[in-house]
Order: sequence, then structure tokens, then C-alpha cells
Amino acid sequence: MIDLASLLGQKSPPLVGVDISTSCVRLVELAPAGKGELRLERYASEAIPRGAVVDGNIEQMDMVIEAVKRVWRKSGTKVKHVALGMPPASVITKKIILPAGLSEDQLEVQVESEASQYIPFALDEVSLDFDVIGMAPNSPDDMEVMLAASRKEKVEDRVAIAEACGLKAVVMDIESYAARAALDRVTNLSPAEPGQEQIVALFQIGAQVTHIACMLNGETVYEREQPFGGNQLTQDIVRAYGYSFEEAETRKRSNDLPDNYQAELLQPFLENAALEVTRAIQFFYTSTPYTRIDQLFLAGGCAAMPGLLDIVADRTKINSAVISPFKGMQLAPGMRESALRSEAPGYLVACGLALRRFDE
Repeated sequence: MIDLASLLGQKSPPLVGVDISTSCVRLVELAPAGKGELRLERYASEAIPRGAVVDGNIEQMDMVIEAVKRVWRKSGTKVKHVALGMPPASVITKKIILPAGLSEDQLEVQVESEASQYIPFALDEVSLDFDVIGMAPNSPDDMEVMLAASRKEKVEDRVAIAEACGLKAVVMDIESYAARAALDRVTNLSPAEPGQEQIVALFQIGAQVTHIACMLNGETVYEREQPFGGNQLTQDIVRAYGYSFEEAETRKRSNDLPDNYQAELLQPFLENAALEVTRAIQFFYTSTPYTRIDQLFLAGGCAAMPGLLDIVADRTKINSAVISPFKGMQLAPGMRESALRSEAPGYLVACGLALRRFDE
């Protein structure tokens, strides 16, 4: 069996979550705080030069390594074990049914045999892992198994980045799975009434792509990506004011822009973002049996943008919130809650990766 570094399971040693996205590297370290509570020990981010990561692929290894080294120094962590994420588009997942009671060796043989039917590459070209979910519904003699596979070089690129920084990648998770793990922790702080169906939609608005996931009582029932993100606003700023892309991005984050920026650039971007959200919701309704969403969460680097939550809530008429993956956690001494509030939505994946430390 080709190991995918515990993509879907296996208990991990103390570790930190490191999220390598198109625009930056984010790091989160969590620690137990007693009585089942968690403490946010450290979090930090560092920008990645444009073009270093494209569509989830590492194009400029040296630039990404330097960014990871910088975020490591900035965070001050001493932990060397890391959980890394793979973009959903880079991983093939498939739920399969196998006979219950197989030994580990038999299970591996069966999984490899099943995998060959779903993976469009030779098995020696992929990293493969699986996780037994439990008994198959309506079939006590069978069990459900989640299969996950990725091109070997895509996994090896991320492992090589960690090694070049003196770190050890012990978990490789799927970014969308990590995000949902962080979301589940937050939603479980206020669980729905027993027997009540709850449909939650998560919109992660990144630099280039918005990832949409809809969950029914925690189980994913719909997932897709749309080519929309914060870089569109940055490009508008570049065209309007003649800044370099890097300067435009910095000024956007610090709100250091000319007086006409709000009306002529920001407001149209917010309108467009709300339109993308409403279109995605309509597509969810027309392509699934579901006709409602009970709670909508915004996440990603753009989520806390002033005015975005209000316009999304107004257009969708759905109870909406900007998610903080650190809600309900204790904070390490010296950590400023005000600064964390605006940055937290971008750390959903990194927090989910860091939660792998506490896997049963």
C-alpha cells in the first residue's frame, strides 16, 4: 500500500497546522487547556510571492520554502511535526463498500483493487490512503471505506518543503476536510436540537477561488469551486491607480487607498461577491433535493472585508456570519483579540490542520 502520510486517519504527535495557499502561508498551533478545552498558542502568516503557487501546484519551490521559514520564525513555535493540506482538486476521494471483518492485509489488497477502477493513473504514480468509516447503511455484513489518492509528486512537493525547513510532515489532509473539521468544532459549540435537520453552507473566499460546501447535520451533501476571489479586487486597484500588484495588495489590506476607492472599486466588488454567493446557492437548490440553507458562514482571507457580510445577508436572506475557527478557545498570554478578530476567518484550514493533533 502506498502511504499518503495519514491523509484520512491515524493519531498524530503534537503538531502545528501549516496551510500553503495561493497567496500566503498560515500557521496555527493549538494546545489542550484542560476540561476538553483548547488554547490558541500561536498563529502567524506570511505572504507568498505571486506565481509561486498556482492552482494548488508548487511552481516556485524556493519561494514557498522561504515563506514557510519566515512564518516559522515569526510564530516562535518549537514543534517540528506539521500537518499540511492538499487542494481538493489534487485529491481523488471515493466512498466504497467492502466486506466487513477483513484483516489489515486483506483490506489493503481490496482497496488497491477498487482504487484502480477510480484513479486515472497507474497506482505506482499515486499516493494512496484509506479510512474505515463504519458499517455500511442497511448492510451489516459490509463496511464503508473512504479512499483518497493524489499524484505522488504533488504530495512529495509539500513534504520536501517541510523537510527543507527542518520540519517533518506527519499528516497530509485535504484542505476542504480540514476546513470542515474546524467548522464542525465551532458549530458543535451550539448544537441543533435533537432530530432537527440543519443545513450549513460554507463559503471560503480565497485569493483566486471560492470553495463552497453544504453540510446536512455535518455530512457534506454538496461541494464545488467557483473562479472568484480577492485577487480580482487587487487587480482593479492596480488598473485604477497604477500600483504594483504587491503594493495594491498591501494597501487593500491596510485600507490605505484614495477617497474614491470605496464607491468605485470596493462596492462593485462586494456586489459581485454577493452575486456569486446567490448564484451558488441557486445552483445548490437546483442540483440537489434541498431547498433551504439554515446557516451561511463566510471564511477565507476576504471574509472579514468591511461590508461583505451585510450585503451577503441582505441578498440571500439567510442567517449569515463570518466564522472564527478560534471561537470558544482560550488565547495564549499577550495575544490581542482585536487583531485576531479580523484575521481569524483566513485561518480556517490551518486551524483544521492543527486540530489533527487531537484526533482520537
